[in-house]
Amino acid sequence: MSGTTGPNADLDAEEATIQDCEECVAPAEAFSVIANETRLSILEALWQAPDRPVTFSQLRRDVGMADSAQFNYHLKQLTDHFVVQTDDGYDFRQAGKKVVRAILAGSFNEHPELGPFDIDSTCAECGGGLQAYYHDEMLAIECTACGKNHGQYPFPPGGLNDRTREEIMDAFNQRVRHLHCLAADGVCPECNGRMTTTVTRDTEDYLGLEVRVDHECEQCRHQLYSAVGLSLLDQSDVVTFHREHGVDLCTTPYWDLAWCVSDEQTTILSAEPWQILVEIPLDDEMLSVTLDGELNVLEMERSCGASADGTKAISD
Repeated sequence: MSGTTGPNADLDAEEATIQDCEECVAPAEAFSVIANETRLSILEALWQAPDRPVTFSQLRRDVGMADSAQFNYHLKQLTDHFVVQTDDGYDFRQAGKKVVRAILAGSFNEHPELGPFDIDSTCAECGGGLQAYYHDEMLAIECTACGKNHGQYPFPPGGLNDRTREEIMDAFNQRVRHLHCLAADGVCPECNGRMTTTVTRDTEDYLGLEVRVDHECEQCRHQLYSAVGLSLLDQSDVVTFHREHGVDLCTTPYWDLAWCVSDEQTTILSAEPWQILVEIPLDDEMLSVTLDGELNVLEMERSCGASADGTKAISD
């Protein structure tokens, strides 16, 4: 895997693989350790314990294993890699917590599908109705009339549990914001590796845009794409502008904001270097934000007399 960091950072990209590991447990060995029902039961018992560390005897009772020697064998297989032994008993290492969380998220053993189902929103381009559907651990939103993509992002199966469709969409909105916030800060939301951000022409037509933002992890190659405007969701002046107009930008679904999913309010001022204007209309005001190729704000201006719909065609 190219772009590897850590113990194998000095390996040639063509030689490095995910199984190369000189100062850690080899991945194949690590997965074999937890590929056992008793050991997973130990991790589950630790997770369910009201207080940790948990003593050996209490942990064995919680797992329900009468054979003390057999239980000790399985516990020792987990110790140091997934579980740590202290003077007061046993507790999780971070790797152990990640195993349990991955199982709870359903990424390993759940493959649900959902929808399509209508959501209470309209298309940023044609005004048609929107629908959402869930497949292959991805939640997607699209227009039922013109088919415009309003976003498709990873959403672990566990996020569907015990939630209504409205609650699922609320959780999805917050997750997408979180994913892009981390990516814009240079942190991969999947592996915590270094994320790079570039502005590019949408020649592959992923989002139906002329220009889009690409985030890609140098380590695991995880990728995110979005309209330029989505990067402004947590920008303080943009948040304040909406609050002054009675809009809570922190809870408004991103797909209800045309400037987050469309480039109708985006103008390319320059491509070398990138200078991109995003115009955000609210009531009778317009907030004009100019960004560079790294999504830094170069200029911001508020003006009165914005049009009712605030749309603006993208320049050539």
